[in-house]
Amino acid sequence: MTFGEHEILKWLHIVAMAYWLGGEWGVFNASRQVVNPALTLDERRRHMETAYRIDILPRTGIVLLLPLGLHMGYNLGTQPLGGPWLAGMWVFVAGWLILTWTAFAKRGTDLGLTLTKIDESIRYVVIPALLITGIGSLIWHAPFDQGWYATKAALFAGLLIIGLLLRYIMRDWVMLFRRIAAEGSTPEVEGQLSRALAFGMKLAYVYWAGIITMAFLGVAKPF
Repeated sequence: MTFGEHEILKWLHIVAMAYWLGGEWGVFNASRQVVNPALTLDERRRHMETAYRIDILPRTGIVLLLPLGLHMGYNLGTQPLGGPWLAGMWVFVAGWLILTWTAFAKRGTDLGLTLTKIDESIRYVVIPALLITGIGSLIWHAPFDQGWYATKAALFAGLLIIGLLLRYIMRDWVMLFRRIAAEGSTPEVEGQLSRALAFGMKLAYVYWAGIITMAFLGVAKPF
């Protein structure tokens, strides 16, 4: 047995999944202090900065999982699109990663918010494509002819939806903190922050369960 391309892809896939799952736990805990009105605005901003710095790693992992999963699927014969199509996917994702990291570098600015919205808009295309292809393959066994792979694709699309909702929450924090800086803390703004965090925490539990399920499907390939 030789160590080759597929083993490297598998290793990168494991690393991306680990940062996705572990990183989200870090964001989850750092976020608790963002909505704590007992802290000063500067302290809360520091916690928000920590959350953003942790979050860039799962964001990167999520984007990388798309080409890694498709490339490994092609190697395993579970999806038929290879060659130029697969190469084009890697080029597309490289551009997507540059956008993601530029938005991170410009976080808190108007340019950063604009880039973040562009990043989110890419998901509006990727999510339905994965969802339709995954569910369609479960019904018609094409283009993905393995049930576990089709299920994983559909589940990944669902998790991207949850991730998108969590991104909305973090983006709204930036705007709410601008209001606090300009107008001071008010019950209205603090209520918005608390409700957003409570909703995000409920989503996070579903998110983690989905990530763990995806990992199981990839390892066990049960059907």
